Amino acid sequence: MSRGRFSRWFDRRGWSDLLIGVPYLWLILLFLLPFLIVLAMSVATKTPTAPPFSFGGDHPWINLDAYKRIFTDSLYLRAFLTSLVNAAVATVFCLLIGYPMALGLTRVSRSWRNILLMLVILPFWTSFLLRVYAWMGLMGRNSWFNTLLTDTWNFLVPIDWAVRSVPMMNSNFAVVLVMVYTYLPFMILPLYASLERLDPVLDEAAMDLGSRPLQVFFDVTLPQSIPGIIAGGMLVFIPAAGELVIPTLVGNAGSPMIGRLISDEFSSVQDWPMASAIAVVLLLIMVVPTMIYSHYQAKSGAHK
Repeated sequence: MSRGRFSRWFDRRGWSDLLIGVPYLWLILLFLLPFLIVLAMSVATKTPTAPPFSFGGDHPWINLDAYKRIFTDSLYLRAFLTSLVNAAVATVFCLLIGYPMALGLTRVSRSWRNILLMLVILPFWTSFLLRVYAWMGLMGRNSWFNTLLTDTWNFLVPIDWAVRSVPMMNSNFAVVLVMVYTYLPFMILPLYASLERLDPVLDEAAMDLGSRPLQVFFDVTLPQSIPGIIAGGMLVFIPAAGELVIPTLVGNAGSPMIGRLISDEFSSVQDWPMASAIAVVLLLIMVVPTMIYSHYQAKSGAHK
């Protein structure tokens, strides 16, 4: 191919192929290769050497003991169950709180909308650890927040059920509460993007035909915002299920989440194959449903 023809070909195809190839290169280097390394470590054998795993020699090339322990040891099964339940509860609460906020953002004037959007993302300007430590102070036994909840509880329940303080720290309640606060913007922003694209004429047409506002919401608004609900749910559920910092600081060590367990296996126990196997199983739990949903979404879009 002559230089002139190559130049014309590159002008037509080269830049587009280059731009398309960059994301694939990024995924290969920063996702696929690390995943293959973790996958390889998960079938290795724990040894007292450095690094603390080995293949071949006196040990089998493929050792599935770590995966067997995951499905037979109650510690790992409880950790997976606790992680999934806490993440699901946090996702539901984020949806219940975030949906009205996102819907309200679409109903205010443009000037107020920009201010409110800034307030939604304002927590990201503060250190994540600082925000978690702030909640640790709020949930302490002598804090004004705990005192307020205690007084409210004692006012609503019989005297026999009265308490001196509401136990919040080192519990799943504290984990879910802080996760809802932390991941709420991840639910609001996709919902806002989905709701902001809806045509208000559809709501007006439904009301003109005799539908009441609540019926219009369930028949028109809610079905059209399902993609935003799913996107926000994934953005909250996936990182919440593997959360490490929040369960470590405010959670119960006797009922750890899976992120805490992976960290302990890597650092304290020095069982890298076990930690890698847990990470692989967690990744499959998160990725497989997402891929199935994407497949059916693409399939339904192709039929339209």
